[in-house]
Amino acid sequence: MSTTSTSPARGRLATAVLRRKPVTDLVAEADHGPLKRSLGLSQLTMLSIGATLGSGIFVVLGEAVPVAGPAVVVSFVLAGITALFSALSYAELAGMIPLSGSSYSYAYATLGELVAWVCGWCLVLEYGVSVASVAVGWGQYVNELLHVAFGVTLPDALSGPPGDGGLVNIPAIVVVLLAMVLLLSGAKESARANAIMVAVKIGTLILFCAIAFTAVRAQNFTPFLPLGLAGMSAGGAKLFFSYIGFDAASTAGEEARNPQRDLPRAILLSLGIVTVLYCLVAVAAIGALPWQQFGDKQAALSHVLTTITSNPLWAILLAIGAIVAISSVVLTVLYGQTRILFAMSRDGLVPKSLSTVHPKTGVPRTNTLVVSGFVAVLAAFVPLGKLADATSIGTLFAFGLVNVAVLILRKRRPEAERTFRVPFSPVTPILGVACCAYMMFSLDGATWIVFGAWMLLGLVIYFGYSVRRSRLAESVR
Repeated sequence: MSTTSTSPARGRLATAVLRRKPVTDLVAEADHGPLKRSLGLSQLTMLSIGATLGSGIFVVLGEAVPVAGPAVVVSFVLAGITALFSALSYAELAGMIPLSGSSYSYAYATLGELVAWVCGWCLVLEYGVSVASVAVGWGQYVNELLHVAFGVTLPDALSGPPGDGGLVNIPAIVVVLLAMVLLLSGAKESARANAIMVAVKIGTLILFCAIAFTAVRAQNFTPFLPLGLAGMSAGGAKLFFSYIGFDAASTAGEEARNPQRDLPRAILLSLGIVTVLYCLVAVAAIGALPWQQFGDKQAALSHVLTTITSNPLWAILLAIGAIVAISSVVLTVLYGQTRILFAMSRDGLVPKSLSTVHPKTGVPRTNTLVVSGFVAVLAAFVPLGKLADATSIGTLFAFGLVNVAVLILRKRRPEAERTFRVPFSPVTPILGVACCAYMMFSLDGATWIVFGAWMLLGLVIYFGYSVRRSRLAESVR
């Protein structure tokens, strides 16, 4: 009797978690949504560069060099290749399904609601937690600027989280709240401010290279693999964090003027620009300073200039550029997080208040306030290293799903219009999945424990709340 009564319930649950959202419905939502279409190709490209360029090269480089040694240059290339495979898949799906939900929406159309939820939950880890970790790095450069320019620093208790010798990271809270104020003004206004900040940080990195290359010594690159291939791979896994953000343009799918044409171009163009800059800066930094002297420095580039020059002006300029650069990352990644939650809210998987748009600014105001508050608290009390590694594993999982989604849609919807097609499919998406898996397994056991706990919490929320409130569930009642 119990078996008979529970079988229908199990069948309904299985149907619920596997239900998919038709691609035509996703495109219709994008065309008739409440968000304003105001962003062109240059703004979308700047959005992705803004979300990517800064976190890795200004902050995480100092953590990766002690792990990989001079081979950190190859670590950047390895992480970039992994990102490229996924970027190609993102480009195809962004042109096909130009929706704010990014890979969450792609998974909903191909792999079913449960996998879409898991993907969206990973994106919360990718975007929300990475904003917090970058904000922590912003505080490090504020302290560096104060030290170099004025000979003072903020008290440890007010500039670092518990576990890093402090009580609360006030600068990290400040930069998140400043980004929140910009976002509340509107997407077009935020994009304009981001474009200015991107120009400043590209100029800063070019200035760093110009100075550091004058001090490059060939002996600093030998031995090239002091910690072996395992160290190079571990460095790549850490530095993958620095490529997070190239997909930010895909979260602007409903605010792009010509999404089918511009989204694929913006994703690939931004990744190319960022990769070239990363490799140039890594070569300059390692060549100018022996890798043993990085010593897990979070303000690594400023440390390099302070060491190789006697003029504090260059370190001051770099610190200012880094502060602007990291501010841009905080702004654009915070933007991406709010748009992903907007899409999940519209589907009923999280509270509906998160998809309510302000009639004047076209901004999901409640969403922005909630996300900013959560990120500010996280940045204030959690150390950078833990945040960066947790972000990387969540991102790699989501990227792997995007590659799988390309393979499935090629089979299920071969006739669908695609403004960009992944070359050499299915080989390229399969390589994308393999690279993501390889990078995930290069991370340490503690990171996997955090990821497992995060996934468990997500499943509890899905089965306790989302599965019954889904709009697809309501449509079949």
